[in-house]
Formats: sequence, C-alpha cells, structure tokens
Amino acid sequence: MTPARSETTARRKSRQTVQSSGCLSGFLLPPLVALCFGVLLAFLTIRGPESESHASAAPFTANQGIAPLFTAEVQFWAARIAVWAAENGLDPNLVATVMQIESCGNPSARSVAGAAGLFQVMPYHFQAYEDTYDPNTNALRGLDYLRRSLERANGDPRLALAGYNGGIGVIGRAETSWAAETRRYAYWGSGIYADAQQNAAESSRLNEWLTAGGASLCKQARQRLGLP
Repeated sequence: MTPARSETTARRKSRQTVQSSGCLSGFLLPPLVALCFGVLLAFLTIRGPESESHASAAPFTANQGIAPLFTAEVQFWAARIAVWAAENGLDPNLVATVMQIESCGNPSARSVAGAAGLFQVMPYHFQAYEDTYDPNTNALRGLDYLRRSLERANGDPRLALAGYNGGIGVIGRAETSWAAETRRYAYWGSGIYADAQQNAAESSRLNEWLTAGGASLCKQARQRLGLP
C-alpha cells in the first residue's frame, strides 16, 4: 500500500470513529446534532423535575363539599376548604376534620403553646413576613404539613392525624410512646373522619368531642364569625 493510500484510509477510519462517538461529538453533521438534541429534550420533558414526585397524591376538585356532620362554624368555611383541599391533593373531609378539632373554624384561635389560626400552625412553619392568622396563609402552611404527614403515614388517616398533632416523627413509633394528647387527637379525628367519609349527617365521635370541651371552642368561633 502506498503512503498516499495509507493516509486516505487513515482519514476515512478517523471520520468513521468520530461519527460513531455519540451526540457529544463536535464533528457531527447538523441534522444528527438536531436529532440527538431533540431526543434529549424529549427525555427530560417526559421525566420531569424530581420536585414533582409527590404529584401522585389523589386529586380532589373544588366541587367536592364536606359532610353535613361538621358544625356550623366549620361549614362556614366549606367553599374555602374545598379549594384548599384541591390545592394540596387532600380530601376536603380530612381538612374539615383537622379544622374542627384545631379551631372549630375560629381564624383567631391561639393555643397556650403559640399555635395560631384555623389549623393551629406553630410559628416556625411561617416565613417572617407572613401573617399567621390570614386564613389562606394558615391553610397553606398547615395543609402542607398535613399532606406530608399523610405521605409519611402511607395514606393512613389516623396516623396522619397523629403526626399532625404530635409531629411527623411519631408515625412509625409505638402508640404507647405517644403523648396522651396525640392519642386523644387520633381517636377524635379518625372517628369524625370515618363518619364524614360516609357523608353522615351526625357523628357520635364528634358529639363526644363537643362534650369533652369542643363546645367551648366552637362557642368562641361562633362569636368570632358572627354566627347566630
């Protein structure tokens, strides 16, 4: 083989090697570059950002109402509850159950521990510039925590309610280690929610809660909302 033919052969092999090296090569023909770039964009679009991994939560829409068993003070917020629930992928009846026990619909409620608003959210869940008593802001922070609690509980509403009250960390621990308040909260909440899922007009568990002190909370809410 002559030197000239050897050089020609070497160049041909070099071009073949470059063309088989993939989409990162700088020597690809423009159509092939466009094809590879398009495939990459399509892959990224289908895969989506990892931050949206929680989007598999069951969807709920704003036309879903809450069960008639909830007190008038909570019913006052029914339309807003439906919207907040849909925004967070939560069952409106679960949201109403938490509001029932936490504040009975009183947006100005405050606990001795410093929890504030409709969903009795602790101050450290808010940004410094946020109004903790604003209903929409309070729902934003409170229901985000409820959603995360429900995810940790693998969809078990009783455990999610315990996590909302006692901290998500209680989920997975033996119930004997839960604080007495958390055990009561899970008892009241799971019973009320179970009745609400049946769209019941009354709830014996809700009546127990009212008798145990909830009626006083609802009286304050009624006065704050100006209800008869």
